[in-house]
Amino acid sequence: MPLVCLITCSSKEEALRIARALVHERLAACVNLIHGLHSIYWWKGAVEEAEEALLLVKTTRERLPALVDRVRALHAYTVPEVVALSIEGGNPDYLAWLVDSVAAHS
Repeated sequence: MPLVCLITCSSKEEALRIARALVHERLAACVNLIHGLHSIYWWKGAVEEAEEALLLVKTTRERLPALVDRVRALHAYTVPEVVALSIEGGNPDYLAWLVDSVAAHS
């Protein structure tokens, strides 16, 4: 099943490094980077604010566990955000490409 994952990163540079690794390792078919995100969140009992970058990662449910592990290994945050959302529909040709792009290739 195709998914979109949201991953926030501490900087554009970190986001690029993670995005490139996920695509090169076929954990993601495509990653879009949105720079200039302003986040407001709870952390350790206080409200924090930070400038971040957001990754929109297209992957599959089958690849999600490996993707989460890889993000944890590459990410600067103690608890990196990786939130997966199901893709309920869309262009069938695009969705087929997405699934094929993260499938095992020899």
